[in-house]
Amino acid sequence: MLPTTSLNYDGTFNGLLTCIFTNYEEKLKITSINPPDIKNGDLFSESREVITDTSKAQRVWKAFKRYVSNKSLKAVYYAYLSENPGIELEILKYFQHTFQHKKCIHGDFANLNVLQISQTAKKVGREKHRMEAFVRFQLTKDNIYFATIEPDFNVLPLIKKHFTSRYSDQQWIIYDTRRKFGLYYDLQKTKVICIDFSEKKDVPAENKNFFGNTELEYQKLWQNYFKATTIKSRINTRLHNQHVPKRYWKYLIEKNSLSN
Repeated sequence: MLPTTSLNYDGTFNGLLTCIFTNYEEKLKITSINPPDIKNGDLFSESREVITDTSKAQRVWKAFKRYVSNKSLKAVYYAYLSENPGIELEILKYFQHTFQHKKCIHGDFANLNVLQISQTAKKVGREKHRMEAFVRFQLTKDNIYFATIEPDFNVLPLIKKHFTSRYSDQQWIIYDTRRKFGLYYDLQKTKVICIDFSEKKDVPAENKNFFGNTELEYQKLWQNYFKATTIKSRINTRLHNQHVPKRYWKYLIEKNSLSN
């Protein structure tokens, strides 16, 4: 009986692909693949650190692409961005099934692993579309449009293209308060940035001193307009919550005004 192994990686997608390469290279029996913030809970397996190797990652991805459709590639990447506990092991199984059968297994929902990857990817996709719809920018005193998000899944890599294309004429930052990093567009390209908001330095969206007077006036005008055009007798709370779930209200200026 082969000894079991638990792999620890840096949390990147290339790091995960390197783990999959290591699995095949060394013929391991893997019980878990853990990102940095998750510790191995299996006392009976050997714990190993895997150093990300881009060349190995590319070899795995290239071999995978030989058998699968673009839908499979998208599903695997979206599932990875879910950050769900244990999703790395499910992705490894997805690769194993694909390489074993030498064909695309996307849509084979009789396979519980394929079903889980597909369902997880759909949830991430829905979160992506909602972030694209509900992100609200506020103009800072530095003339940079700033927005904060706190999505359930790590969708910043997925919304990068949308906002770069749609707001290419202005500088903007979208900051993920949960994951402590963001996207910054400088009128040339979009970069990944990390900002350390200490306890003494609030997130800009929560501190009115970061915004110019014009921005605050626009926000007040929009809030007043929203109140004035709302017909209370025609409010369908159930339908409204279905299209704009409450957990997204914190991004909406007009909703924040209602809670004050």
